[in-house]
Amino acid sequence: MHKPFAFYLLAFTFLLLTACKFNPNTQTPGESYLQGEWQQDTSALQKKLVDYSLYNIRFNCDSFFVSIKTFSKANSGADSCTKGGQWTEYAKGVYQQKNDTLHVRGIFCNANFTYKDPAGCYRSGVYEEYFKVSNKTDSTIQFSPTSSVIAINTHLVKRYTCNPKPL
Repeated sequence: MHKPFAFYLLAFTFLLLTACKFNPNTQTPGESYLQGEWQQDTSALQKKLVDYSLYNIRFNCDSFFVSIKTFSKANSGADSCTKGGQWTEYAKGVYQQKNDTLHVRGIFCNANFTYKDPAGCYRSGVYEEYFKVSNKTDSTIQFSPTSSVIAINTHLVKRYTCNPKPL
């Protein structure tokens, strides 16, 4: 009778020790080729659209901060948020890359990284996007969002070095 109990206790202990692990105490280093600030180049195609956005993305270790400046030719009426057809949204969070797919997930925030009030202008809450990363060189990257057919062609503005911070 003690043998089955000891076996189950040993198996349960083994599962507890191997199935769970603590999160790291510091940031992970992220992808070295991404470290820095990347600015989207404007294309002639975008300027022909009714609405288009320009991205500025900063990667530091495993974190990102993105500003999305949107331009709209559509008449927004007396909307105080769109400010004459131009506005900027911000998001921050963490990213992971598997093969050629970059997954960014975070929250919409203010320009100074503080929490964005959901009752304010534009989007709030979770920001999540998947990008196919291609055409990489030391100073250019193409991000193709899965939610759009227009690729985001970026150039390196400033290179960063990852210095993981404690969490």
